[in-house]
Amino acid sequence: THPMPPVPVAGPVWLFYNRASGPLAGRSGPLQIKVGTNRWEALDELDMTPAGEVLPRGGSADWYVVQMELPYELFQVDFVVQEAGPHGAVDNNRYNDYQLPVTGGPTETQLLDMRVAALQAQDAQRRSLLEAERMAMMAAMESMAAKVAEEARVAEARKIEAARRVEAQARAKAAAAATITVPTANELPGVWTWRPAPKAGEKSTLVYNKHGGRLGGSANGSLLVHLGFNTWATSLAQPIELGRVQNAQQQYSLPAGEWWGAAIDIPADARMVDFVISDRDKRTWDNNRGQDYHTAVAGAKTPEDVSEEIYAAMAAAGAQEDQERLDRKGMQAIKQLYRKAEARFKRLALRHQTLFTVPSRPAAGQQLELHYNPELTPLRGRPEIFVWGCWDRGSAQQRDKAFCMPLMPSRETGGLGFQTAVIDVPADVWGLDLTFTDSADGMSGFVDNNGGLDYHLAITKGGGDPPGGAAATLNVAHIAVEMAPIAKVGGMGDVVTALGRAVQDDGHRVEVIIPKFDTMNYEYIENIQHTDTFRYNNTEIKVWKGIVEDLPTTFLEPQNGFFWVGCIYGRNDDHTRFGFFCGAAVEYLSRLPNNERPQVIHCHDWPTAPVAWSDRRGMRAVFTIHNLSYGADLIARAMGACEVATTVSPTYASEIAGSGCIAPHLSKLHGIRNGIDADVWDPEGDGFLPMPYGQDTCTQGKEAARKLLRQKLNLADVNVPIVACVTRLVAQKGIHLIKHAAWRTVERGGQFVLLGSAPDQRVQGEFNQLKEQLQRQYHDRASLVFLYDEPLSHLIYAASDFFLVPSMFEPCGLTQMIAMAYGSVPVVRRTGGLADTVFDVDYDTQRASDVAMAPNGYVFESTDTAGLDSALNRALAAWFQDLENFRRLQASIMRQDWSWHSPALDYVELYHKSMRM
Repeated sequence: THPMPPVPVAGPVWLFYNRASGPLAGRSGPLQIKVGTNRWEALDELDMTPAGEVLPRGGSADWYVVQMELPYELFQVDFVVQEAGPHGAVDNNRYNDYQLPVTGGPTETQLLDMRVAALQAQDAQRRSLLEAERMAMMAAMESMAAKVAEEARVAEARKIEAARRVEAQARAKAAAAATITVPTANELPGVWTWRPAPKAGEKSTLVYNKHGGRLGGSANGSLLVHLGFNTWATSLAQPIELGRVQNAQQQYSLPAGEWWGAAIDIPADARMVDFVISDRDKRTWDNNRGQDYHTAVAGAKTPEDVSEEIYAAMAAAGAQEDQERLDRKGMQAIKQLYRKAEARFKRLALRHQTLFTVPSRPAAGQQLELHYNPELTPLRGRPEIFVWGCWDRGSAQQRDKAFCMPLMPSRETGGLGFQTAVIDVPADVWGLDLTFTDSADGMSGFVDNNGGLDYHLAITKGGGDPPGGAAATLNVAHIAVEMAPIAKVGGMGDVVTALGRAVQDDGHRVEVIIPKFDTMNYEYIENIQHTDTFRYNNTEIKVWKGIVEDLPTTFLEPQNGFFWVGCIYGRNDDHTRFGFFCGAAVEYLSRLPNNERPQVIHCHDWPTAPVAWSDRRGMRAVFTIHNLSYGADLIARAMGACEVATTVSPTYASEIAGSGCIAPHLSKLHGIRNGIDADVWDPEGDGFLPMPYGQDTCTQGKEAARKLLRQKLNLADVNVPIVACVTRLVAQKGIHLIKHAAWRTVERGGQFVLLGSAPDQRVQGEFNQLKEQLQRQYHDRASLVFLYDEPLSHLIYAASDFFLVPSMFEPCGLTQMIAMAYGSVPVVRRTGGLADTVFDVDYDTQRASDVAMAPNGYVFESTDTAGLDSALNRALAAWFQDLENFRRLQASIMRQDWSWHSPALDYVELYHKSMRM
């Protein structure tokens, strides 16, 4: 070598090899040197050239030379010499390899310490960027909080006003209608009369002939008039005494008789005066033979005027309650704003472990430095990694700017940790999509495409501005047969509404299309109007538009009567009716102008599965399986036809992966957990609770709820844990375990509450018997309520310490998430969505940490009572043995976010994926 060994690191070295003196003598192929640094940690192959100009050649000398640059981070160099080509001979120093002594570099231990320090510095940079992004997000939320709260207050005030006006109008209309149906008269000749005729807001004198009416001569002394108004809608608290009228014949032109009278104040809102007469002792009455007397009032207010007065009175009476409601709504809006930001940050933090950029918010027209760590991806350990990129979700306009480039490993870390690439961002883009491979052709080897979704980075317009808005906006139409709260049977209706709202809140255009059932709850539909009519399959279809829970909603009403049958499900022709609806819905969308037609149709479960194989005219189909137990054939066909499929939790996706209707198209399926509606299920704004409460007031709020629940259900007011269950009593829900839990809870000293009912009368009979047995033995320790009571369910979630969900299978489940939002610790069987949302406090610390969660409940595996006991016993022991620590657990689980904020972002990514297919 030159220089002579030991060779200094961080500089050049010329290595010479005498081919004639080794095992490669006599061979004519070109030579290469294969060099391994630091115990072959890194490998390189370099061509060697003849060194005839430097060293003599001939006889026993045939010298070749290669120049190498030695890095500083070097403690050992190993090499072999070989003939170029796949089958060339090798000189490996008789299997010992050659070693080039070096000097001036670190020792192996020092190098490892340097690399650890470099990795720590790399991670510190990443964490610093992440913290800066968190602070920027929080600052943005703080600047938006007041505006968001005020908007929420204004929207809620409008709802309060609208509901109150509807009630006031109904009351005014009812009052007016009641007065119309009652016969009236201004006088009964010889018996009574008004002088002058009653007029709203003025005085009028009622005079009555004591001997002319039914009182006859039986009444002694003075008389009383008992008054009311508007068919007794209001009445005077005390009767008015009538006085003797002298000279009635002359004063009022009345016939002879014993006339008595009194001046009456007629209220301004009176349309009718109602009255009866009695003697002073109220023993003798003249009530017009049971019909009472009624006189119409002149100048009465119109129903509109009355409605306004009723509204004003209601508003005044409810002013304080309204203010509290508006304040709660504003606080809820701020909380949801921060939770939405936290959901985004949580996703960013998880992605940061694999991918981040400098700057954190890349801008159009500038460079970004991409950092990618393959350690947690399918590319771990691959010798080379390439990044593939396209712009604006792969739009046709940006397709010519797609790129592929290698990532550069970090020399300081020895190739460990993050690898980097510098990317020039075009000036006219709003997003960057990335995948990573171990081959430059992208057609073979390993791939990291973020689970099929690709990695998407938002590109700002420059100067930290937000991403380029309209270009990234989606147009999505949900086609479903359920929608909460207007047409809800099961959880699907909740998903359609809540997911639609969450995606809409994220800035996208969303519409829901459902049949116009005759059983819909029209109370929750705003401004419904008939807007169009078209024909499908020789049937006239009326199109109605309205707003449901802030979502634009289209109602299709075929005139063949398919949805005028008094129910949503339950007929033998359900598949025919829903199939017709699917065809009509696609036809409706197809008739829209291109700029209004949705890019993505989201269809739900077997009722709208036919949408997937319809002629969608380029609209992509995302199909969600809510429960594989129904309509497997239709689901199988939809799986084959849709672009993307989802189900309602990751674990349920794994559980159904082997099904015959799923397996052939498994690559399409993604599991995304459902969320809960944070506007409905929020103890800080829950009007059904005796005391609103949050994380910091969890103990006090739940104590108030427990006290009220025990009063309502006649349970003993004692300091023991409450185990609750709110469910349908069907086999899927583990009814044998619910029964066992009731007994185990009361036997261990707790109280048990069940809310629900069984559609199967045999099962209901079993629970009726259970209720009787518990009442006999533990009358103040157990309460079983066999109906669905919405206000009571809210109170149970708030009052309970533990919430039981022992399902045999559970695609997602909502009750365990609602329970945690109210600080009730779930006790669940590990299946489906329960496995994805509940992490055992004793055994699941690492599993929870892997998904950036904290332990939050008690979990069991088996379907027998021993399995349930293993979890329930631990739960009750935690309450009895360390109540203070248990109260901290309750408060901590309230901090976990089970809303739609995060799942909605997953669905947005899937919508984009469907458009690339």
